[in-house]
Amino acid sequence: MEELGVNNPLIGVASIGLGDAARVYYNFLESELYEEAIRRKEAVLTADGALCAVTGQHTGRSAKDKFIVRDSHTDGEIWWDNNKPMSPEHFGLLHKDMLAHAAGKDIFVQDLVGGADTDNALPTRVVTELAWHSLFIRNLLIRPDRSTLGEFQPKLTIINLPTFRADPSRHGCRSETVIACDFTNGIVLIGGTSYAGEIKKSVFTALNYLLPPKGVMPMHCSANVGPAGDTAVFFGLSGTGKTTLSADPSRTLIGDDEHGWGEHGVFNFEGGCYAKTIRLSAEAEPEIYATTKRFGTVLENVVLDERRLPDFHDGSLTENTRCAYPLHFIPNASDTGRAGHPKTIIMLTADAFGVLPPIARLTPEQAMYHFLSGYTAKVAGTEKGVTEPEATFSTCFGAPFMPRHPAEYGNLLRDLIARHNVDCWLVNTGWTGGTYGVGHRMPIKATRALLTAALNGELKKVETRTDPNFGFAVPVAVEAVDSAILDPRSTWADGEEYDAQAKKLVAMFITNFAKFEDHVDHTVRAAAPSASIAAE
Repeated sequence: MEELGVNNPLIGVASIGLGDAARVYYNFLESELYEEAIRRKEAVLTADGALCAVTGQHTGRSAKDKFIVRDSHTDGEIWWDNNKPMSPEHFGLLHKDMLAHAAGKDIFVQDLVGGADTDNALPTRVVTELAWHSLFIRNLLIRPDRSTLGEFQPKLTIINLPTFRADPSRHGCRSETVIACDFTNGIVLIGGTSYAGEIKKSVFTALNYLLPPKGVMPMHCSANVGPAGDTAVFFGLSGTGKTTLSADPSRTLIGDDEHGWGEHGVFNFEGGCYAKTIRLSAEAEPEIYATTKRFGTVLENVVLDERRLPDFHDGSLTENTRCAYPLHFIPNASDTGRAGHPKTIIMLTADAFGVLPPIARLTPEQAMYHFLSGYTAKVAGTEKGVTEPEATFSTCFGAPFMPRHPAEYGNLLRDLIARHNVDCWLVNTGWTGGTYGVGHRMPIKATRALLTAALNGELKKVETRTDPNFGFAVPVAVEAVDSAILDPRSTWADGEEYDAQAKKLVAMFITNFAKFEDHVDHTVRAAAPSASIAAE
């Protein structure tokens, strides 16, 4: 075995059973990984200097192929209704077979960290079969100072071998693709998929398991901080504006996707961003667009034209085209990945039913209710068979990455909100004046004006009304915002049609929340939208 690069010899790959690899490339830098990826025909160089790779069959996460080892440590800790179990025996066979598969192959190793708070950081060793995967995760996680790599001690090891094919009968999985997490021993095995997002989400999943017992809240959110040190976090599912709205030139970006909230405040889990690029433009998102023209950025499943320029409007490979880049590529990004305790929490939803107001203030109990609900809506035409708006509930705004029961995260969030006197707001970036296809998208100018007023405290001073359907406080008038838009019913041509749609949405919320009722107290149950409306 030939070993190249910077490594701690005491914990080399031989110590984890990979001593039969042909060559091991430890902690290679960007230029070295470019050379290896291009030489191996894994990726191509774009005209602008980025590295572009295609993932083949898998262009997104394989959620149905993700498993957690069920042993005496995890049995009572994991939310098994949401996570698939794998026996320790099946994991052991899978681990053994993947190590054997790596024999004689070249492998790449990056020693990185998940978590900018040193008290809660997760040192992570990522072993990959592909050079471009090594560059991807080097962009996405936090890079230790190279002078410390000789002493690096991982607490999590991820082994990612896309050419490995799992055997469901032997390994206790569903298909040839597998993502298996052994939290007890700190090992994640990924096989049968080249989609790079599986690596980063494995780190997020591990932190979501490890942090709550320490009183630290893991969050699927973006975060920024104002000049006065006022931190804001933005929860939201895909398409709600989580990345766009947190990218405010007047505020410092902490991160765009995954954070923790602990004793010292908010901290980024990552050292980079993994942004969607479909229909990306310099006009709409100039900062993200600029990263695609930089050496070091990885483009994933982006189609290149004959000049090797990205065509961000071409979704022929997938609508889930991505770019991965280090956070310092964003001009106003934090250089520490840390900030103080949040002053404001924003929960984003894109309501395609046209029912929710553009902004509403939440009590701590209402915040927990909406956090556990994790509501947004798909619009007609986004998926085959979707002909009208369709409600989507993803608890904690990230159910696929939540190993523990949602109530554990919800209770922790509510306690932190109360302890630090945080203002909570629900922001609808979806539709007004009717459902999707009838009404129109909430004006971005109005959304930004309302967010600014919420973040600077002005919104707490305005007169509010109680929404008759959801019970939260809605501003009556806000400077620079058309007052009509603040009352969604008044924007509909037919108020009775609005009432019918509101009744329908309230019923969806109540039905979805039924599975959480036994896990929350009466104050959170009382924060539900009006059951009497749904029953009429």
